Amino acid sequence: MTPYFLTRTLDRSATIFILIVAAVGIVLPLLNLLLPADSPLQVPTYLISLFGKYVCYAILALSIDLIWGYCGILSLGHGAFFALGGYAMGMYLMRQIGARGVYGNPVLPDFMVFLNYKALPWYWYGFDMFWFAALMVLVVPGLLAFAFGWLAFRSRVTGVYLSIITQAMTYALLLAFFRNDFGFGGNNGLTDFKDILGFAIQTDGTRAALFALSCLALIGAFVLCRAIVTSKLGKVLIAVRDAESRTRFLGYRVESYKLFVFTLSACMAGVAGALYVPQVGIINPGEFAPGNSIEAVIWVAVGGRGTLVGAALGAVVVNYAKTFFTSGALAPYWLFMLGALFILVTLLLPKGIIGTINAWQEGRKARDTANADSAAAEDGIIKPDLEKA
Repeated sequence: MTPYFLTRTLDRSATIFILIVAAVGIVLPLLNLLLPADSPLQVPTYLISLFGKYVCYAILALSIDLIWGYCGILSLGHGAFFALGGYAMGMYLMRQIGARGVYGNPVLPDFMVFLNYKALPWYWYGFDMFWFAALMVLVVPGLLAFAFGWLAFRSRVTGVYLSIITQAMTYALLLAFFRNDFGFGGNNGLTDFKDILGFAIQTDGTRAALFALSCLALIGAFVLCRAIVTSKLGKVLIAVRDAESRTRFLGYRVESYKLFVFTLSACMAGVAGALYVPQVGIINPGEFAPGNSIEAVIWVAVGGRGTLVGAALGAVVVNYAKTFFTSGALAPYWLFMLGALFILVTLLLPKGIIGTINAWQEGRKARDTANADSAAAEDGIIKPDLEKA
């Protein structure tokens, strides 16, 4: 069963993608930890954290491509699930500070002491345990996506209306988390993390381990998405994307399929957010900004909607460009450049980078086949009719 599953799930491009991610996840940490600082091949720790952020964004892009590229659900609010997963991990990291905070309170985080909290809010209970925080990373975004999807899909809200509602949900959470009296740090968010699972979070070894774990999570998310889209479930999802009314007429419960894949996608985004926070060192309400969710959709469009590999590639390419162009004189114009990039990709590469490459390869194969058939016909070779045989 396992060899057949892998053969069905992983084609040549998928295998190459996994090997590249695995190699990067192993080689870069080794170059960071084993080589001296004056070596030209040594990878600085700040680059490890930066690349780790890119990998987390790639997981988020995969989650969006799963629902948009294969089920036709354009969500402009997936940044909310990403941020919720990040806050769940941030709450755990804040509880690990203990008496090492500025005010020395062993239970209350510094911002709660500053705001004269008398006791820890009930929804912070359990976040001193890693397993509970890891569970909440999946449960909180999953429950929100399930509740939202159950109401939206059963009401048959689709298209641009669904996109607007998801964006409104994200903005509502942004406003809620900005309030200090909600117990999430207000506009400053959660920061000043000390350690994770007993390891100092600022050390080179911890940073390298987090990067390797992020690469492993990206591989796991990719394999999961491939397993879904290459299965019978994936065929139904594609049918829902291309002809929802016909699929419903054939007897499929379209709402249930949409709800399942939307909830799963939200859990993936939550995992990406949880891995993002310890590497960046902060989580604040700005992660809920609707612009972040729109930007994530652009990653998928640039890389290639409905390709998975393209979604991950688009996240890395666009964010690398963002890092490059926002560190110089062009920084004030980055948003304009991002909008221009989206327009150019839509007009010139509507299938994205990977989608265009795939279409070109398929066209070349078709031309080669046609040329071979034409040459065979000229030589008097008659192609056998397999149906009659």
